[in-house]
Amino acid sequence: MSELDVKREDGATGGRYLVTLEGHTAEMTYSKAGATRIIIDHTGVPDALRGKGAGQALVKRAVEDARAAGIKIIPLCPFAKAQIEKHPEWQDVLA
Repeated sequence: MSELDVKREDGATGGRYLVTLEGHTAEMTYSKAGATRIIIDHTGVPDALRGKGAGQALVKRAVEDARAAGIKIIPLCPFAKAQIEKHPEWQDVLA
């Protein structure tokens, strides 16, 4: 499978990551907890995109962005938490 194109929308207090495929959009939202942490609070993947890697791509992008910015992730969302637990190479960004 080719790399999915994940978009990021960032605001003052939080933001979201989006991936659109076949006319459907998966989303993962986060809140900022100070200058050094984000809290991933929700991941929503439409049924039409389940099993296509959209959710995993969202979490992967958040991990990459956290590393680049030198911040940590608090994964309150059960999906994001499970994905990070499955990927030991991502766990360096856990708060």
